Amino acid sequence: MVAAEDAGKIGVADRLGIEPGSVVQEIGWDEDVDDDLRAAIEERVGGDLLDEDSDEVMDVVLLWWREEDGDLADALINATTGLADDGVIWVLTPKTGRAGHVEPSDIAEAVSTAGLAQTSNITVSGDWSATRLVSPKSAKTKR
Repeated sequence: MVAAEDAGKIGVADRLGIEPGSVVQEIGWDEDVDDDLRAAIEERVGGDLLDEDSDEVMDVVLLWWREEDGDLADALINATTGLADDGVIWVLTPKTGRAGHVEPSDIAEAVSTAGLAQTSNITVSGDWSATRLVSPKSAKTKR
């Protein structure tokens, strides 16, 4: 039987649309990331998250991003290089009031500059929110 907390984390992997066997890359890991969320995603995909140096084609990119991390638009453009045509980027940012919080307007501006489309926002843990991004062509084909 799965503990309630574990079930919640597995549910978050579901809400992120991560399927078993998906190829998931993680960019921006640091000491502050949510290790329970990472573990739930690794359990869901049946393996490790790939690091930013991987040259595989990614189904999902998890981009941990904080206000002080630099230029989000540049990071998004770099994150798209190995992304499958129907792949998804999740920008994970600290929630409002947490150190490193990124304003939604800053995310929207970077998304536009990078030529991506923002489709949804979810809460993934007590400290982190996630913004789902896709290439505009895949946003249109999913409607």
